[in-house]
Amino acid sequence: MHDNAQQHYGRIRHVLILVLVLNWTVAIAKIIYGLISHCVSMTADGFHSLSDGTSNIIGLIGIHFARQPTDRDHPYGHKKYETFFSLGIALLLFFVSLVLIHGGIERLRNPITPKIDTQSFIIMIITIGINFWVMNYERKRGQALHSDILVSDAMHTKADIFTSLSVIIALIVIKLGYPILDPIATIFISIFITYTGYDIVKKSSAVLCDTAVILDVKKIVNIVLGIKGVMACHKIRTRGRPDDIYVDLHVQVNPDMHMDEAHKISYTIEKTIKNSIPEVTDVVVHMEPKERPKCLSV
Repeated sequence: MHDNAQQHYGRIRHVLILVLVLNWTVAIAKIIYGLISHCVSMTADGFHSLSDGTSNIIGLIGIHFARQPTDRDHPYGHKKYETFFSLGIALLLFFVSLVLIHGGIERLRNPITPKIDTQSFIIMIITIGINFWVMNYERKRGQALHSDILVSDAMHTKADIFTSLSVIIALIVIKLGYPILDPIATIFISIFITYTGYDIVKKSSAVLCDTAVILDVKKIVNIVLGIKGVMACHKIRTRGRPDDIYVDLHVQVNPDMHMDEAHKISYTIEKTIKNSIPEVTDVVVHMEPKERPKCLSV
């Protein structure tokens, strides 16, 4: 089990390192040319891409902790560390957003006409192409590996694509003689970044606060009722991450059933649920005697 977890997080780590290199290549290109051309929206977009790379580093740190095996202090494992560190990505987005808003307001107070040429558009188009590939690759791998870090980071990159598109629109308008839209585009970018951070916080906090993972419990009910000896089941609760679901439920059996037989049924329920829903890693079954119907006196 531990070896499988190591392989799982090893694959996530490989994705993060590849994406880190690409994100920082994109960021350096935007920042350098943005500073040279005095285009604040391009520079802001570059720093957004730089935060993409920083979020990759946060992800790598989170993966380091999440891949640790269960121990005395963490009997349920360390997987939630991955979700916890995805909050770090959201905080980074909020910080970048505040910096960009401040920069946009300052540029509105002290306007500078940016130097826009063909190279500006070429750099933005190439970087958008790279970001689009990174977003799709990371999102697909995140979904396949059930990784909160990769999915959150893909959302971060998606925000980068939209902000880059807004920069291209700003460059066109600036070229037409309206430089005031450069800082306005920067403020718009920061608002979009803030929303992306909020979305990550919303999804991560749902896991950390034990929000139900499986809302429709009928599937679990049908699985359990199909096991011989089970008369009824209720009080089904689920929590955890999409790839690390914990289930507990109450099962009613014949009150005359021997404890050994009840234990066998409990084990069968756990095994069957795990086989039917591979994302389930732990099942707690509370056995109860089924109440006998009361006879009415004549």
